[in-house]
Amino acid sequence: MSDAKDSERFAMIANIWNSRAKGLIAEMGLIIERADPQGVQIRMPFNPDFCLDEEGTMLHGGVLTALLDSSFGLSNFLAINDVQTMATLDLRVDYLRPASSRADVIVFAECYRQTRHIAFGSGKVWFDTGDRAEVARGSAAFALTRGKGGLLEKLNTRGPGG
Repeated sequence: MSDAKDSERFAMIANIWNSRAKGLIAEMGLIIERADPQGVQIRMPFNPDFCLDEEGTMLHGGVLTALLDSSFGLSNFLAINDVQTMATLDLRVDYLRPASSRADVIVFAECYRQTRHIAFGSGKVWFDTGDRAEVARGSAAFALTRGKGGLLEKLNTRGPGG
């Protein structure tokens, strides 16, 4: 398949993923900056409601964890053609420094290995302050259900319009 068609398919998957966001993930206002089989980069605009302190600078660790988990899911859908569903089996987040800033949060996540039933991901989180100093790193394993009807297959069958 051509790079243009691949890019179109990946953009469609990213749009579907973003449009189905609910709860906390929907409240995050996530912006997908990159989405391809090599990984995803997602921006979360600064939101003082996600902070622990009165000054509104210390981001809650649970927000970072949810952001990583969701980003891993998108990276799996982009890297694995026939995924129907997935469930997080294991998620580890190492907090490397205080998550204190009023800047947007950036996360990069990738699916670096897959077997028939498991996908493995790694990711990192930083503030958009120019220095890219990592706030957290994450790793995860996901149980996969594969088969006909995976998201990419549905898009291939129906095409962009439908």
